[in-house]
Amino acid sequence: MARASARPNILLILTDQHSANMMRCTGNEWLDTPALDALAAGGLRYERAYCTNPVCIPSRYSLQTGLMPSSIGMIKNQGRLPVSEDILEVTLGRQLQKAGYHTAYAGKVHLPSTLGENTRKRDYEYLTADERDACADACVGFLSRRHEKPFFLTASFINPHDVCHMSINAFERAGGPPGYRIIDSDVCESVLDRARASGDIEAFVRDHAPPLPDNYEPPDLEPEAITTEYLQERTFKEYVRSNWGETEWRLHRWLYCRLTEMVDAQIGRVLDALASNGLANDTLVVFTSDHGDHDASHRLEHKSILYDAAARVPLIMRLPGSIPAHRVDEEHLVLNGLDLLPTLCDYARAEVPPGRLGASLRRIAERRIEAPWRDSVFVESQAGCMIRTDRYAYSIYDSGRHPEALYDHVVDPGEMTNVAYRDENRAVLQRHRALMREWIDRTGNGIAGAYAHPAELALRH
Repeated sequence: MARASARPNILLILTDQHSANMMRCTGNEWLDTPALDALAAGGLRYERAYCTNPVCIPSRYSLQTGLMPSSIGMIKNQGRLPVSEDILEVTLGRQLQKAGYHTAYAGKVHLPSTLGENTRKRDYEYLTADERDACADACVGFLSRRHEKPFFLTASFINPHDVCHMSINAFERAGGPPGYRIIDSDVCESVLDRARASGDIEAFVRDHAPPLPDNYEPPDLEPEAITTEYLQERTFKEYVRSNWGETEWRLHRWLYCRLTEMVDAQIGRVLDALASNGLANDTLVVFTSDHGDHDASHRLEHKSILYDAAARVPLIMRLPGSIPAHRVDEEHLVLNGLDLLPTLCDYARAEVPPGRLGASLRRIAERRIEAPWRDSVFVESQAGCMIRTDRYAYSIYDSGRHPEALYDHVVDPGEMTNVAYRDENRAVLQRHRALMREWIDRTGNGIAGAYAHPAELALRH
């Protein structure tokens, strides 16, 4: 068992575009994830964890700094934004280095340029740029070394992100302009070739693919900005929403499952190495992702939009002897980009930089006497922002006739009925507007300035 007085090693496992329900242990019967299921069984899985912004670079910036992305004016994937020296000196890697940890990093970085450069050259021993099998190899090799002091290892995998290429490639084959490929799509295509080899895609989908989700159709009174500021900006997204039918969407869901199984196997190799080297009982393992995927909900794929499927993320913590096993937390609202840094600093006895709004999850994970916890989390995006409370998800966008959306997750977990414009919900709407204004004021960032019309007007009411 882990010694309560000792500082544990820390293993942070990151995946990319991994929805919260993409594990067998969440009740998803369409995929097998034995590594993640075993990790969850050995510790605590959070059901209501969210990212700060459901797209790669902003979310990963938060994970490394404990700050909202808009603190540096970042609301979407903007890799060239400068990061001040004040922030660079107190990143997650730097703080654990200062606390005496050997910090190492393998795999995907995808951060603003100066922060990404420091990740590779200063804040960590950078083991490999590979994001797939060689990433697992490098982590296995690191765990097989002799360690003279506690270590903090990040294993950052790309998948199931490769699912993005199915829509991009379909759009290009249909005559759309090329140029959207940001990484190699061979993995996506090789997995799809397994389905194509059947010779009858429709029969293959009927026999092997997950069904369409219950929230497959767009919701009523969907904010117009979702089309004008998200789908039309990346036209392949608009193309698949308008042109894909049941076969394509179910095949996409099948592909997403297979890519998730692929990364689960890579994670399993890292966890096996942790155990075989006698490190499992003295290592805090944290698993999470930068954002989810819409996975055919509302006829959408990819991320960015402020629906639960994209904004909610998996989060698991395991430390034998300290974190009780076989638990699922369905109560606490967690923001992984704000809470990860103070949590790991807590376990490492490292200083939490001033001005961070997150909180350590340690007392929740270890079932200590409960102190008051937040009643909402705030999520940003390129054209809007969202407040998630115990029952409701409220979002507001910066354009359109219906900029606001309010979903009652007790009766409508699939977010199919926007009740923001119903008279009987006026008090609930006003309360969530006030909560959003409070978050914006407390973060002290420029997010409000990005949403001057009509969100700012609504928030003044």
